[in-house]
This record gives sequence, C-alpha cells and structure tokens, in this order.
Amino acid sequence: MTGKKKVLLSARKIRARVKRLGKQLTAAYAGKDPLFVCVLKGACVFYADLVRAVRCPVQFDFVQASSYGSGTVSSGEVRLEKATDQPVEGRHVVLVEDIVDTGRTLAYLKRLFLQQGARSVAICALLDKPSRRAAGGAQADYVGFTIADRFVVGCGLDYAERFRNLPAIAELPAEETHE
Repeated sequence: MTGKKKVLLSARKIRARVKRLGKQLTAAYAGKDPLFVCVLKGACVFYADLVRAVRCPVQFDFVQASSYGSGTVSSGEVRLEKATDQPVEGRHVVLVEDIVDTGRTLAYLKRLFLQQGARSVAICALLDKPSRRAAGGAQADYVGFTIADRFVVGCGLDYAERFRNLPAIAELPAEETHE
C-alpha cells in the first residue's frame, strides 16, 4: 500500500455482518443440501468466512468469471474461465460474490445454472453497489452492505491483483489506479 485509503467498513463490522448472513442462510437452507459456489477470485475471503458461519451442511464449489480483467470498469462482456466441478442439476445453489456492481456476471451465472437444471439460484454478496446496476443485471438475495459508487478494495476485492488481503473494505484513491 502506498497511499492512505479511506476505510469504509472495518474488519469488526464485516465479521458481525457475515455472522448475521450465516444465520440467515442457515435458516433458509437447513435440510436442502445447498451447493455454495464461490465466484473466484474476489469472493474467496468472504466465502471462507461465510461458510464457517453457516450451521447446516453445505457443499463447496468454485467458478471463475469476469467482466473486469485488471481494470476498474466492467468491459460488459462476461468470460467464464472456470466452471463448477459438480453438476448443479436439482441443487439449491448459492452464488457467493464479493460485490454486485453492474450485475452482469451474476446474471450470466444465474442463467447458466438455471439452464443446467439448478432447482434454485440465490446470490449472496458482501457488497452491493445498486447505482451501477446495468439493465438486466442481477440483484443479490442476501447482502452484507450497500455502498455508494466508489472503487473499493480489501476482503478479497482487488485492483490489478493487489490489496485483496486488507482486512477491511477501503476506498482506493484514484491516483492509485493510474487511470
């Protein structure tokens, strides 16, 4: 980290909210044998904390899709780089994402899983940025925090693969993005 970042959400506040989300998901999916799918790479930190807060049996899987590359603005095109290993047919799928921005990636993944026969697909996101939602973009069913239109890093969110390990959510100053 070179410059000073403005902390928007402290690690303590994030832990408390993740614990509450875990309780909600436990109630919603008890007895349903859900498949929790982590959207790599950004959601990995949130995913690990979230699944430990869920108190019913869950299975894990991972998918990698992106519309950003190394920039700060979505390209609008979703690329599936890694599909799930397990079939989703007949399963209750919970897509776990770091942030819902335009919602294009999640809309794509939700459609894909429903086409593959998933019984249901819910979206759980640490952050939601509704002001950036594109037409046809997905909405999250479970949200940790709603934030304004700022470029943020930490808790798995990155800029050019940096800052994922920050324990809090911080705004990245424009001078650090070099854009």
